[in-house]
Amino acid sequence: MEKIMPKPTRLPDRKPGWWIGRGTLLFLFIWISVDLFVSQPHSIREFDPTEVAQLETAMWRSYYDRKPVLLFWQLASGLRQQFHAPFWRSFTLGFQATKAAFVFKKGTSQLEYQKTLPDLITYYEAIQKLSTDSFNVSKVANLELEWWIVHRQRERYSYNDLANALGQTSAALYDQPAASFATYGRLRADAMRLCDEVRRHPGGATEADWQRINRELEQAWGSLHEVVRVPRL
Repeated sequence: MEKIMPKPTRLPDRKPGWWIGRGTLLFLFIWISVDLFVSQPHSIREFDPTEVAQLETAMWRSYYDRKPVLLFWQLASGLRQQFHAPFWRSFTLGFQATKAAFVFKKGTSQLEYQKTLPDLITYYEAIQKLSTDSFNVSKVANLELEWWIVHRQRERYSYNDLANALGQTSAALYDQPAASFATYGRLRADAMRLCDEVRRHPGGATEADWQRINRELEQAWGSLHEVVRVPRL
């Protein structure tokens, strides 16, 4: 009697879209993994001051207009522009910065403000890993918190105090004399004062007000860039 051999099992046909989808997911997985875990340091001295100023203006506007999702996206864009953060890592850095800001926002005393420090240190440790320039992470984090406090407690501190605190923070970040950042500190403090003043107007800040704020910030970041930039040979 003739033995009937079983027919070989046939694998189901895969449509081209299936392979494209698998390939896309694999590419995305590799991209995110490399982006998050492989460091490609750049100098934090190299940035476009005009672009940074525009992003900061937009972030202030989104913050006061209570648009948190847009603010988070703008913050990530700012981190890519100023600190050369890779695309996906810019969102993890943005989350760390946002977390620190909200811990600070809830504080009402010096002791409560200090609870912000661990998040700020974690944030600046991540910036350090992205940078070819070294700085004292703890010192920069403490000075960052200091100018936040000075700006928050305007009944206690002046805008001159704020300008000095901003200059001290940048001096620590770029490891240069604080006197070099006096103009930057004054101009950025002036932009903050203008923002504080126009928001108290009936109806809040106008489009013209935001344009004035942006011009102030362009001058501030332009001044800082002139101080820290690496001369081209």
